[in-house]
Amino acid sequence: MASSNKVFEYAIIRIVPVVEREEFINVGVVLFCKEMDFLAVKIEVNEVKLNAIAPQIDKKLVSDYLSSFKMIVEGQKTGGEISEYVPAERFRWLTATRSAILQCSKIHPGFCANPELKLNQLFSDYVEPIEK
Repeated sequence: MASSNKVFEYAIIRIVPVVEREEFINVGVVLFCKEMDFLAVKIEVNEVKLNAIAPQIDKKLVSDYLSSFKMIVEGQKTGGEISEYVPAERFRWLTATRSAILQCSKIHPGFCANPELKLNQLFSDYVEPIEK
């Protein structure tokens, strides 16, 4: 009997306020499943935690970076040239190693039957929940 599980890859999205200090907070998850033609992101910034480690950070800049990231994932034309790439290329471009305020963890693989459900689970597991 064949499994309905498909290979997926994901990375944790991080805000790194002072790159040289290498401190970060997790703010999202991007997940790609080639076999199911799925690329999606879930992002939420815990402002309290961000203020605690980087009160000086330009929150508008962070918001703009995260908005651009989301537009690229979704393939929106307003996301620029990279948004026009196929999902696999967009995922690779977004998760490439860089030294910037917005970074991704290393890419991690796994198996799942429902990538949307897996994205929500990973987000719940790795991103600091916001106290409501």
